[in-house]
Amino acid sequence: MKKLIFGAIALMAFVSCEKQKIAFVDNSELVNEYQEKKDIEEKFKVQIEAFQKKTDSLSRAFQAEAQEFQDKAAKMARKKAEERYQELGQKQQMLSQQLQYEEQQIQMASQKEIDSLVKKVKNFVKDYGKTNGYTYILGANEAGSVLYGTEANDITSLLLEELNKKYETEKQ
Repeated sequence: MKKLIFGAIALMAFVSCEKQKIAFVDNSELVNEYQEKKDIEEKFKVQIEAFQKKTDSLSRAFQAEAQEFQDKAAKMARKKAEERYQELGQKQQMLSQQLQYEEQQIQMASQKEIDSLVKKVKNFVKDYGKTNGYTYILGANEAGSVLYGTEANDITSLLLEELNKKYETEKQ
């Protein structure tokens, strides 16, 4: 009798496993090939390039000012030269702090948008799974969450296509 009960339980477990719909997505590909991420990266690339030009321009101006001081320092009174040297040191420090602050602001804004995008993708996958009757949609990544999966269960391209379609309609 016990064998019959265990057999029935095993059979039910096997049958219930058969009805589960499981797929996986390549997390990196899904996020990195998503057009919205590419647009975000392009937007910040432009900001970073503008910041880099500003940094280069300010650095060149400061270097020119420092060189001008170097040229005149020998002819200046020692005390006056020391004061000017300190002023230049403070100016360099303030300039460095300002540029570091601006760089951090760009990085934080970029990270905020990427975090929001990742959350959006996760919610999309979750909704897609519910709508299409999936029991599980696993995430494959470099760390090896999914070590093996058949091509038939890889829905990365399908989800990427759906995400990009949705993004295009939202942009318009």
